[in-house]
Amino acid sequence: MSNMGLKRFAVLMCAEDSEYVKKKYGGYFGVFMRMLAEEGETWDVYKVASGEFPEDDDLGLYDGYVITGSCSDAHGNDKWVHDLLTLLNKLYSMNKKILGICFGHQILGRALGGKVTRSPTGWDIGVRTITLSPSLSSLALSSLALPSKLSIIECHRDEVLELPPTAEVIAWSEKTGIEMFIYGDHIMGIQGHPEYSTDILLQIIDRLIQRDFIMEAIAEEAREKAALWEPDMEAWKRLCISFLKGHSERKGIENEKFCKEVHDILKQSLKEDAFL
Repeated sequence: MSNMGLKRFAVLMCAEDSEYVKKKYGGYFGVFMRMLAEEGETWDVYKVASGEFPEDDDLGLYDGYVITGSCSDAHGNDKWVHDLLTLLNKLYSMNKKILGICFGHQILGRALGGKVTRSPTGWDIGVRTITLSPSLSSLALSSLALPSKLSIIECHRDEVLELPPTAEVIAWSEKTGIEMFIYGDHIMGIQGHPEYSTDILLQIIDRLIQRDFIMEAIAEEAREKAALWEPDMEAWKRLCISFLKGHSERKGIENEKFCKEVHDILKQSLKEDAFL
């Protein structure tokens, strides 16, 4: 399936779908497809949090991997977390492109020998502005002509506190010192959620309240931030695609059209519900 020059990617799903995301987007896999999928590609999903991992013989089939967010701790000792660390070491030795988001960012930091722990400043929930390093101009991402600051949705209480010297911090915020990092030219972590839209954030806030993970005061502050600022979803989409696939805008209009078609197909295949 990887012949004829077609690209193939795998999403390592570390979270359970909420009912809202399943009904509106076809699950978190649909959310990532909306951001990353382009015409002519094959995308597979492995529910690693449920113990579903790709076979060793299949690892070479994929051009790149995406690790999602999770309710679990990247510094924890669940069996699937250790199995994921083993897989990441294999992918690293194969020089595979790996993009880690939130928990994915943290588990990559741990796999590389960094330190991941509870944030000393507590939860970060809402829309936050992060600062991009000037060194981005010397990377493959330079052709994107990104601004020096981007807004992104955050939802985490853990963070990468330390990275090995060979990793480079390429973004930070007033709340979190390592918002993004790269390792070589094939590994990148993003602490925020470039794939999230505001409606997903608001639904997650409600779920965190219901499960007593956060206080109402934190939730209210997060809602206020979400009402004031929109995340720079289009810029993040371009950045993630450029890193994962080694190109930027070469098929811009066509890719935009295809991604809209993917979203429309997912939406049409699902029943309208009270959340819409």
